[in-house]
Amino acid sequence: MRAIKRMFGILWLPLVFTGLIWHFSWYAVHGPRVGSLAREAKATEIAAARLVLARVEAERDTMERKVAGLRGDRIDRDVLDERARALLNMVGKDELVVPYGSNSRLY
Repeated sequence: MRAIKRMFGILWLPLVFTGLIWHFSWYAVHGPRVGSLAREAKATEIAAARLVLARVEAERDTMERKVAGLRGDRIDRDVLDERARALLNMVGKDELVVPYGSNSRLY
């Protein structure tokens, strides 16, 4: 019995430190916020968000170009004609009208 107590007295500190090292090592890999697996998941989320951002920025740039054609000292006649026809629901005599669904977008 004395040998067991002596062995426990010698080994309890290394066992505690080994457990702490194992605990922090496991969380370094599998931790929900700081683990390497979580970091990889966040990196893929960031990449997907950057793709969405690029698409939305391209759409915004397209809209800004259309609006810029209606602003300022120099007005783009084609854009003005397009907007006037859309708002007034009118077409020229020699033009052909192609109907499309109400949920569909032309551009």
